[in-house]
This record gives sequence, structure tokens and C-alpha cells, in this order.
Amino acid sequence: MKNKKLHMIGNAHLDPVWLWQWQEGFQETKATFRSALDRMNEAEDFMFTSSSAANYEWVENNDPKMFEEIKRRVQEGRWHIVGGWWIQPDCNIPGGESFVRQGLYGQHYFKEKFGVTAKVGYNVDSFGHHGMLPQILKKSGLDYYVMMRPMPNEKGLPGRIFHWESDDGSRVLTFRIPFEYCTWGKELDKHVQRIIPELKEPFDELMCFYGVGNHGGGPTKENLESIRRMNKDPEMPTLEFSTPTKFFEEMEQKNLPFPVVHDDLQHHASGCYAVHSGIKKWNREAENKLIAAEKMSTLAEWVTGQPYPKDYTLAWKNVLFNQFHDILAGTSIEPAYEDARNMYGEAMSIAERGLNYAVQSFSWNIHIEQEEGMKPIVVFNPHSWNSKVNVEKEIGGLKDNPILVDETGKQVPYQSVQSQATAGGRYRISFIAELPPMGYRVYKLLPNPKQMITEALPIKANDYSLENDRFRIEFDPKTGYISSLFDKKVQTEVFIAEAAKPVVIEDLSDTWSHNVFHFNKEIGAFKATSVRRVEHGPVKSVIRVTSEYGNSRLIQDFSMYNDLDQIDVKVTVDWREQFKMLKLVFPVNLIFTRQSYEIPYGFKEREHNGEEEPGQSWIDYSGIVRNGGTGYGLSLMNDAKYSYSINNKEMAMTVLRSPIYAHHDPKVPEPEGHYSFIDQGIQQFNYALLPHEGNWEEANTIKCAAELNQRPITLIESYHQGELPQKDSFLNIDKDNLVVSAIKKAEDNDDMIIRCYETNKVATEGTIYLPHWEREIKAKFGPCEIKTFRVPKNINEPVTETNMLEW
Repeated sequence: MKNKKLHMIGNAHLDPVWLWQWQEGFQETKATFRSALDRMNEAEDFMFTSSSAANYEWVENNDPKMFEEIKRRVQEGRWHIVGGWWIQPDCNIPGGESFVRQGLYGQHYFKEKFGVTAKVGYNVDSFGHHGMLPQILKKSGLDYYVMMRPMPNEKGLPGRIFHWESDDGSRVLTFRIPFEYCTWGKELDKHVQRIIPELKEPFDELMCFYGVGNHGGGPTKENLESIRRMNKDPEMPTLEFSTPTKFFEEMEQKNLPFPVVHDDLQHHASGCYAVHSGIKKWNREAENKLIAAEKMSTLAEWVTGQPYPKDYTLAWKNVLFNQFHDILAGTSIEPAYEDARNMYGEAMSIAERGLNYAVQSFSWNIHIEQEEGMKPIVVFNPHSWNSKVNVEKEIGGLKDNPILVDETGKQVPYQSVQSQATAGGRYRISFIAELPPMGYRVYKLLPNPKQMITEALPIKANDYSLENDRFRIEFDPKTGYISSLFDKKVQTEVFIAEAAKPVVIEDLSDTWSHNVFHFNKEIGAFKATSVRRVEHGPVKSVIRVTSEYGNSRLIQDFSMYNDLDQIDVKVTVDWREQFKMLKLVFPVNLIFTRQSYEIPYGFKEREHNGEEEPGQSWIDYSGIVRNGGTGYGLSLMNDAKYSYSINNKEMAMTVLRSPIYAHHDPKVPEPEGHYSFIDQGIQQFNYALLPHEGNWEEANTIKCAAELNQRPITLIESYHQGELPQKDSFLNIDKDNLVVSAIKKAEDNDDMIIRCYETNKVATEGTIYLPHWEREIKAKFGPCEIKTFRVPKNINEPVTETNMLEW
């Protein structure tokens, strides 16, 4: 047996927040680190493995002396830093750029403070792992990965150690922890004995993780003594105090036939992607506000000299911390979400302040001519493509039915819609803006003394139907469900049965929904109390469906546009149910289907087996029209939700779940007990339906979803002199399947960092244009490849490709 080896990994899984708030996690971090240092002082052979830069920053700021002691142990090689990320996040819900920032801020912190970077990605308790992680890990300096969930009963894998591959071909050598990442008793005999049978030639080395965890603690004196005792037994394998990096490097040297896994690693705790709507929405909003703010701030610094905000890093750290797997998953105690709300709020305030400085520096430098009674509106596009979107803006003093024109004087249809203020003198206008990529355009409200009227006519609309040139949608006045969505161009019904149906499902599972993979016990549905047209004009018409179930109320405002093919829906839910789930269901009328889900920086095709699945801002159901054989599909996009299911033809978005806060099986709630239930009360979000010919790639679903989540920024201006024109673009790209997802200031100097990714799994050569600086970035992208470029301010210096760490 001595020719086989167990690498004994001393660790302490630290949940900074879970069944406790972060202040308790803060203290427990210090206590755990102190314990690990004490073990090192007692035993020269002991090694300790620890992740998460956030924990170290706490110690640095609160106990500098202990921090220096940790530094010495890191330099000695006995304190082993893994993970390389700010925290161990949920690995399905954060957006792609958030995963990049986990590595950027984590690895930079470790390099600056300890002179090292992690080589091993480390998310031992995260509930699932999306399929683009290998590329993100690899480009963040992490060649290896350690995970545990899903476990063998939840996801079959070809071995404990395997190459995990993403769609671009990146691979990381990955290890799935056997049984547990922590131990509870003093002696480790039972823990070691159950791992030994998994030592199978030629894979005759494994890692065995030990140490008290979750609430911290770490290895005990008795743990270390039991390891030494067992290692003396000739019938036992070699037990070696080790580190994950040492294990992986030794395994790589053996040239073993590691199997390759090209897949998501799912499913564990399938209910966590829908539970606690607040944290999900705050996360989506904060990510998008920060990304938009960074884009505009970077460009503003280069164009107008507006200083780039220094506090974006703090904002990102707040977001990254709250992406911790027990916070973002919605599985922590109720007070933890007050803390999370405050931290997300700080992040969003920083982003909004920085964004405002940037766009106001642009708009203040635009030359806008003086004209009596004219009100300029500057609209900014935060995306790298031409954007045609609905813009709504609160405004004061609309007199004499003014007209709206663009910078050339061409009239633009608009309509007055309900203001957010119930007061005299305030109005809200809606119009379709056609915006240049990563730029802005000036629109103007002008006096209209001759009462000129736009030639645009409203779409056909009454209380129960909306019809534009492309689609006709009809509602059942009794139920409020969509009874028909007809594509006039393709001559097909999009739905095979009633759609946008709010279905109520029994859900008696715990907060995580442990061992539940399908939510399909329908016990009722919302029914309409009112269906009526509430807006009608040359831009759009809106039908409001108000419905009820039990003590709960649901309002859906369906908007159809003259000039856009998507149908936007604003949702308000007042939820008063317990142990129930709400889904919006759309039965799609297609055959030979393909089901696609957005994942961070990519997409995943999945079976239509009804399983609850994590997804980002869109899913798509594409196939063939039953009569005629035309390729067709429906994209469902939203700005706040992450959980979906597709059961045969039935496409569904999970709106919410209402279990008890932090309820973990096998604990059974008392029948007469008093508990706090999640998602009670009012929430709002938006979704959109995009029926399309062909597939989602041709329909530009990714761009439509991005426009829903990062909306145009609008400002009311005044007339003034300026050097900038009334329409401008600072960046564009020549291929539809290449998206610039981030623009930021470099961490180490004034360079511009541009991140771009291929969206459709197609090898592509494209060019990013920076017209103000006469720069062109030509690059070849592999399928689903993410590239990062460094653009020096000095135009004589070349643009270079860098990694996600900007090194």
C-alpha cells in the first residue's frame, strides 16, 4: 500500500456568511488563521491550504501582526494560497465579467501582498460550475481546479481527476473531492479509510481534505497526530502533508490518460437559482451598472480628460463578496440580506456616480446650438453595436405638443406615457432611438407652433389585442393569458397553447431544494381580474393584465412597438404565498428543437427534460415550424432572473420560490412554528419575447438581452459651445458574433483594457475600431474565445493581447 499516496490537505472551509452574518465570519476568519499558525508553530511538517483574498484583507486591516506572520509562512512554503479569487462564489449566477474580476482582484492581491499567485482554482462548496470556467481559470493563471459539488449521485464523471474542457478548447486538470472537504472528529481514520478504495491504478494518488470547516476551525492537534500514526501502518497508503499544487504537479508528471469532460458540472441545489429575488436582481443591476460605468469612464478620460474614478475597485469587491455561494444563492439567514443590500447599494452608488461624471463630461462638451424653447436630450449607447431601442425619459414643461428631431432635423415619432410623478408639470416621453456603437446621439424637443404632427400611426390595438406589421398578439379576457401570438411574415402561431401563464407550483423543499431536480406539481394559476389597453400612440401600445391567486397579485404590462419586433413585458408581483413557486410558462409551437441557455461568457445546449436549470439573461427554444419546415425560434430574455426549465414544448422562467430562510434538510419545520419566508411582498422585473426566423445566433438574441440589461443612458442638456459633434462613436466592431463586453482602465497604468468574446461558437477574424485614435485591433477568435487587449494611450505604442490579469 505504501506505493499509493494520499495527499493530506489541511484546510478550514470558511463561509464568511451563511447561518451567520459577515461580522461573525470576520471573527472566525481570524480565529481560524490563528489556529493554523499555532499548528505550524507546533509542527514543522504541517501545511495549510487557504483561499479567498477577501479573508486576507480582513486580517490585514484588523490584525497586521498576524498578517505579517502569515506572510512569512507563505514565503516558507507551508501556508499554501489557492483559489486566486476574491471569494468562493456561486459558479452559475454571476456574469462572465464577474468571474474575470474574481481572478483579477484576487490574484493581484495575492501577488502584491505575498509575492505569489495561486495556480489552483478552488470552489469546493459551490453548487455547480458553468462550462466556460476552464477558459476563465486558464486565462487567470489557474491551471488546476478543485471542486466537490455536484457529487457522484448528482453528476457522473469518469474519475476523480480529469481534464475539464470549455468550448474554446481550454483545459484545466480538475479534482472532485471525495465525500467531504472538512472533517468533524478528532481522529481521521474513518475519513481516510473510505477514500482508500478509490486509489485505483494507474491513478494511485488522491487528495484527502481534513480540518474543521464551514464555520472555520481548521486542522486540530489530534488530526495531525492521527495522520502520523496511520502513516506508520504498513497496511496504509503513504499519508503526506501536502498541497493541491503539489498533488497536481506530481500527477501531471506521470503522463496519465486523464479523461476529458466537456460539459457543465451540474446539478446540486437546483432551487437556489430562483430563491431570494432581491439578491438576484441586485447582482444583475450592480454588474451592469459597473460595466457600463467603466466603459464610459474609460472613454471619457481619453476624450474629455474626466478623471477615472478610483473607487470602482471597492465597488467590484462589494459585488464579488456578495457573489459568495451562500449569499447569492439565497441560502443565508435573513439579516445577511440586509448586509448584502447595503454592500450592493454602495457598489451601485459608486457606479452611478462615476457614470454620471463620465456622460456629463461628454454631454457638456457637445456643441449644441442655441434655439429658443429647444430641449436637447443626449442618449448614450453602452454597447459595441448600432442599437435601436426604446428610450423613456422623465421631462418637465412639455408645451404646445413639441416635435422630436434627431441631430439632422429629421422628425422622430414619440409619445407621452404615464409619468413616474403624479404631479403637474412632469411628463414622460417614449421614442425609438437609433444609436451609434459605444457612443451617443443628440435628440431635440422643439416648439411646434404650427402643430405639425408625425406621420407615424399607432399600431392596431384594443383591450385584448395588439398588432404591428410583423405580429399579432391576442389575450384571453377571462384568464389574461396569451391566446395567440401570430407571425404574419412566416404565417405561423408561435405558441401551441395559452402562454405567459403564471403557474403556481407546490414546493415543500428546503431553501436549496436538496435532491429536487424537477418542479412540476402544478396546484393552480393566476387568473385575470382585468385586461385592458393602458397606452396607445405612434411608438407603442400597452395592454395591462392584472391577475390574482390567493392573496397574491400579478401585473404584466405587454408592450408592442411600431418599429421593434420584440414584445417587452414589465412585471410587478405582490407575492403572499408560502412553500410555493411561481413560473411563467410559454408552450412553443416547434418541432426538431434545440434548447439554448446563456451561461457566463457563453451558452449551453441542454435537453428539454423539465429539469430546473441555471441560466443568465436569456434562453432560446429554436426548431422547425410544424407546417412549412421553416427554421424558427423564441428567445426569452429578462433583467433579474436566473432559473428556467424546458419540458418538451413548455418553456418556463421561474419567477420566485418561497421557502423558509436558511432551512436545511433534514430539519423539519414545526407545523405551528413561526418562520420568515422568502420573497414575500412586492418585486418588479422586466422580460421580453423575441420570436425570430432562423436561430438565436441570426436573431442577435445576445445583443437584445444586453440592451435589456444595460439600457441607454439619457440626459437632458442645454445649449452650449463644445468640441464634440452631436453624434459620435468611440468604438465599433465589424462582426456580429464578436461583442466588446468590458472597457476599463488598466490596473497598473493609463492603458485602456478592452475585453471581447465570440458569441456563436464560430471561428472568426474581426477588427475592433477606435476611430478617435485611429486604432484598429485585428484579431482571430476561436469558437467562444475571450480575448483581452491592452491599448496604450501613446498611439506610437502597439496594442497587445494580454490575459485576464492584464499581465
